Amino acid sequence: MATTSPPPLRFTTQRALTHRLVLSTLTGRPVHISEIRPSSLPPGLLNHEISFLRLLEAVTNGSAMQISYTGTNLLYRPGLITGSMAGLGAGSGVIRHELPEGCTRGVSYFLLPLCLLAPFSKAPVNVLFTGPGVITSATTRGDISVDSVRTAILPLFEQFGISNKLELRILRRSCPGPGGKGGAGEVQLVFGHQVRLPKTIHLLNPGRVKRIRGVAYCTGVSASNNARMIDCARSVLNSFVGDTYIFSDVSSAPLLPPLDKSSSGPKRKIGIGFGLSLVAESSTGSVYSADAASPPSGGQPPEEVGRRCAYQLLEAISLGGCVSTEAVPIVLTLMAMGSEDVGRVQLGKAIFGTEEIIGLGRDLRKFGASAWGIRDAGGETKEIVVSVVGKGVGNVGRKIG
Repeated sequence: MATTSPPPLRFTTQRALTHRLVLSTLTGRPVHISEIRPSSLPPGLLNHEISFLRLLEAVTNGSAMQISYTGTNLLYRPGLITGSMAGLGAGSGVIRHELPEGCTRGVSYFLLPLCLLAPFSKAPVNVLFTGPGVITSATTRGDISVDSVRTAILPLFEQFGISNKLELRILRRSCPGPGGKGGAGEVQLVFGHQVRLPKTIHLLNPGRVKRIRGVAYCTGVSASNNARMIDCARSVLNSFVGDTYIFSDVSSAPLLPPLDKSSSGPKRKIGIGFGLSLVAESSTGSVYSADAASPPSGGQPPEEVGRRCAYQLLEAISLGGCVSTEAVPIVLTLMAMGSEDVGRVQLGKAIFGTEEIIGLGRDLRKFGASAWGIRDAGGETKEIVVSVVGKGVGNVGRKIG
């Protein structure tokens, strides 16, 4: 007797598009998303969203997507998360994903959802992001840098029992190109630890910040920009934490062929700029991060970038909780997908009260997850404890493999 697929869950607008597609893939529920930029010119899905759909198709087997002529409606039926299995789009065990030149989002836009899917894959995930659209730095669209993903996001998976063979390689750095489009960087994500179910976590003690680490990077500009950013950032942070160390990474600008392909002119430089990524670690393992980068139009001195990043880190620490703003959706989603037990995490009220987190709770509820329990953390802190009951979805690929 043939089994019929459940009716698709219906959503509107492009808000939280990637996270809704990730939840659909994890739970196996098809989704129908309508009214995607209906009044914009041009309407519908943008280049980076189409590229993310191609990435989903590459790491899954059996997924089906239907996009309307105008791109304002999307029907997605998820398949099995296969990762980089040989014969399913992965050459030599590596999926090569190319981003178009007009991409305005940082590569972390693709890395964060992929990190959520990778623990539930049937095989290890090994994806190489390449092409003229790869931006490794932070962007004005709110994307964090690759350095923050490597130092602030990946270590969180250890709390869920996912710690082996995790690596994020920055093969070629880049900043946003002219108009904030493209960068021609190159990044490889290796996620080789797959689990049946993530562990239940209890993160209730933020601790005190004991050290700060960071990376100052520049591409195609003088290395003195790094020294100036580091000096200004340390002038702000040293009065709070003495154990502060910021690395310096200098690289040449990526090269692209000339716009006129028929000409034999010199290659053009792209992805020129500089930026800073800072991470603070507490005595209990809590991590807070901040990012700042020079704007694509230029005109901002490195001293201002360094000072702004330092103050952003202090603000992230002041918000409280055991998890920084960028990592909260990942932590809450893994808790909801874990074993059928109650996990708890302490968050700052200002972080939990954002539109993104409230929307995430509604989406998880619509996909069948349990409602969250909320109570005050007690004391004089402006923090709350969020209790999440796992859904027990687990890794379907490991069950049938």
